[in-house]
Amino acid sequence: MNELVYASAAALAQAIRAKEVSSQEVVNAYLERIEAVNPRLNAVVQVAASAARSQARAADAALARGEISGPLHGVPITIKDSLDTAGMISTGGTTGRRPFVPAQDATVVARLRAAGAILLGKTNTPELTLSVETDNLIYGRTNNPYDPTLTPGGSSGGAASILAAGGSPLDLGSDTGGSIRQPAHFCGIAGIKPTSGRVPRTGHIISYDLGALDRLTQIGPMARFVEDLILTLPIISGVDWRDPGVVPMPLGDPRQVDIKNLRAAFYTDNGITPPTPETIQVVRAAASLLSDSGVLVEENRPPEIEHAGGLWMQLAVADGAAWVRRLLEEAGTTQVHPVLKNRFFGHEAVSSSELTAMLTQLDRLRSAMISFLENYDLILCPVNAYPAMPHEQALEKADGWTYTRIYNLVGWPGAVVRGGTSPQGLPIGVQIVTRPWREDVALAVAQRIEAGLGGWQRPPL
Repeated sequence: MNELVYASAAALAQAIRAKEVSSQEVVNAYLERIEAVNPRLNAVVQVAASAARSQARAADAALARGEISGPLHGVPITIKDSLDTAGMISTGGTTGRRPFVPAQDATVVARLRAAGAILLGKTNTPELTLSVETDNLIYGRTNNPYDPTLTPGGSSGGAASILAAGGSPLDLGSDTGGSIRQPAHFCGIAGIKPTSGRVPRTGHIISYDLGALDRLTQIGPMARFVEDLILTLPIISGVDWRDPGVVPMPLGDPRQVDIKNLRAAFYTDNGITPPTPETIQVVRAAASLLSDSGVLVEENRPPEIEHAGGLWMQLAVADGAAWVRRLLEEAGTTQVHPVLKNRFFGHEAVSSSELTAMLTQLDRLRSAMISFLENYDLILCPVNAYPAMPHEQALEKADGWTYTRIYNLVGWPGAVVRGGTSPQGLPIGVQIVTRPWREDVALAVAQRIEAGLGGWQRPPL
C-alpha cells in the first residue's frame, strides 16, 4: 500500500514544497485509496477525480516556477456534503438538492482552495446534518472503518470514516450537537469544534440565520492528526462579512501554550448516562498523563450539566421545528428521511412565555458554566458514553450523546483525540473543552494526549 495515504496533511504539504513527492502522486494515491475502500464504507459520495488530477498538474507546474499558493499547496482534501462546493453537487443530504450544483464555494471551502488545497470529493452526511447516524435518501448509509456493521456517528460520519481509512488527509465537518466530535470519537481521529463565532458558516446547509439556535452550529477541521487541525484552523477562521455571528478575535498558537501552567478539571460521568468502564479508564488515563506533564488536575464536574440534557432538543423544537421545515422547503424537498421526521416533526410550538423561560434557563446555565471555568483552563471528559455501536442502536442510545451537546449550548471550543481502545478494538476518544476563544489550549492539550496515548491507529481495512 502507498504510505502517502497515512501521512498528515502537514507532512504532505512539506514534502510537496520540498519536491520530495509531486502533488500528482499524492492525489493519485488518495484517489486509488478511495476506490479501494469506499465500496465498503460509502463515505465519499461525489468524486472529482478528473478535476483533482488537473489541479494537481497545475500545482506541480506552479511549484516548478517557484509559485506556492499557500500552506496546503497541492494537498488533496475532502469536504462534508453539507458545505457548498462550486461546480460539484452539494446536497446537504436532502433529496430536494439532489441535482444542486452551487455557483460558489462556502467561505471555508474557498479559503482552503486559496491556501492551495485540492478537492477530491464530498463526504456523506445525514439529511440537513440533523442525525447521529450518517444516512440519507440520496446516498444511503456510511459505515465505520473499524467494523462496517457499526456506525461512524453523525453528522460528519462520512468525513470521519474516510479520514480514518486513509482516503483523505483532511476534511471539514460541522457540529450542532456533537457532529464533529462524535464521529471523531467513533472513528478514532482528531477534530475540533471551535468557539461559537470563530469560523464563518456561509454556504453551509445550516447557516447563520436561526435566531436563538444561531450559536449551536460551528464549522471545524477533522484529520487523523492534531497537527493538521493546528494547520487548518487559522486558514478557515475570521470574518467573511457575510456571517454576522463571526467575531474578529485573535487565534492563539498552540505551540506557544505552556501546558505546565494549566489547570484542568475532569469528569467521567455527566449524571445522565454512565459511560462504559473502558471509557472511564481512558479519560482517567488522559488526566493522569496531563498531571504527569505538570498540569494541575482535579476531578470536578461543572454544575447543572446533568439537568441540561434535554435543553438542546427543547430549543430545537420550540417553534414546532418550523426552522427545519423552512430548510426543507428552501431545498425543494418533499421526501424526508424517516429519522428526521421522527425526531423533529409532530412537535407543537411552545408559547412565547415558555420560550423565554427556556432562554432564561440557557442563560443561567451559561453563567454557571463560565463561573466554573474561573478556576480552570480546561475540562476533560468523555465524548460519548459508548464506543461505536451497531447502526440500529445509534438512535436507541441517544442519551450517550449528551456529553457533547452541553458545549454547543454554551458555545465553547472542544477538541477530540483518540485516547484508548475498547475490548472490541474500537477507538475511544477524549474530549478537551476550554475557555471561549482558547482553541490554542484545546489543541495543545489534544496534541499532548495524542503523543502520550497513541492517537489515531490504522483500522483493519
